[in-house]
Amino acid sequence: MEKAIQDYYPDRLCHCYGCGSLNEHGLLFNSYWRDGAAVGTFLPGPYHLDPSGHTHGGLLASLIDCHGNATACAAAYQAAGRQLGSLPMLRYVTAALHVEYLLTIPLASLLELEGRVREADGSDTVVDVVVRAAGQLCVRGTVVSVLAAG
Repeated sequence: MEKAIQDYYPDRLCHCYGCGSLNEHGLLFNSYWRDGAAVGTFLPGPYHLDPSGHTHGGLLASLIDCHGNATACAAAYQAAGRQLGSLPMLRYVTAALHVEYLLTIPLASLLELEGRVREADGSDTVVDVVVRAAGQLCVRGTVVSVLAAG
């Protein structure tokens, strides 16, 4: 079974609302590194709706946030020629997040996320993330991720 990028995070960092495997009330979102991009899927539940009955924008922003940082992490390991999870740990956190909502997403739609590094300078990484539903581009986001201390 393929390990998610988040599976390489140490337990002390696994309580994130979006991607923390140890947060039973969180989204438990996972990102996977494939061919220079991070990919992941998420199926919103009935409690992830906005007032109009569509997928909530805050949920989408949270997924983009976590996926962007996971993308920066995996790309940094790859650029350094290191295996994910090897020490010293490379961990990224959000410095800025920009989200553009292009189409509303019906609640029962499977979300497909893809993250790609636009630029990286060692400590700062700019990641572009797209969210598709039923093959249509619905949301676009940019995450500026910064290398965090241990």
